[in-house]
Amino acid sequence: MTGWARSRRRAKPQQAQVAVILSTALLAIVLVVVAGLTSGYRINLTPSEPLGLWRIVPLSRPAAVNDMVFICPPATADMLEARARGYLRSGSCPGGVAPLIKTVIAIKGQHVEIGARVSVDGRDVSSSALAQRDGRGRPLAPFPSDIVPPGHVFLHSPFPGSYDSRYFGPLPASGILGLAQEVLTYEP
Repeated sequence: MTGWARSRRRAKPQQAQVAVILSTALLAIVLVVVAGLTSGYRINLTPSEPLGLWRIVPLSRPAAVNDMVFICPPATADMLEARARGYLRSGSCPGGVAPLIKTVIAIKGQHVEIGARVSVDGRDVSSSALAQRDGRGRPLAPFPSDIVPPGHVFLHSPFPGSYDSRYFGPLPASGILGLAQEVLTYEP
C-alpha cells in the first residue's frame, strides 16, 4: 500500500470526527436559540433601539405611557406594504413580521398631533421630526392627527429612521407581547 493510500484511510476517520463535532455544535446552537425564543428572549438587529439581546417581560396591567414594549403589528394592508418596502423584518407575528420594540407615548383618549413633529396633548415629543421620504427616496405619509382610540397605543422610537406610529398610527394594545427589557445590548 502506498503512503498516499494510508493517509487517505486516516483522513476518513478524521473527516467523520469533524462532521460529528460540527453537527453537534450546530444542534447545540439550534437548541439554545429555540430555548431563548420560548423563554422570551429576542435579538434586536434594528437601529430603532440598541442592538443585542432583549427579554420580553410579561405585562400584567394595561400598557402605560413610557412603557417600552414588544408588540406585534396587525396584518393589515398598510403593514404588508411596510413589510414589502423593507421597514419590517421577518418574524413570528401575524403577516410574518417580527415584533417591534417601541415606547408607548400615548394611550386611549390622548390627542396626538402630527405635523413637522409629534405632540401629545399639546406637549412636544422629543426626537419626533417626520421624514418626508424613506432611505430609498420613496415618499412617506404621516398618519393623520387624532385621538388614540380605546384599546390602542401610540408608539414611538427616537431613532430618526424609525417606522412607528407617526406613519402607521395607533396599534391595538392586544398585540403587546410584554415589556421590552435590555439584557445585553450595544449602541454604536
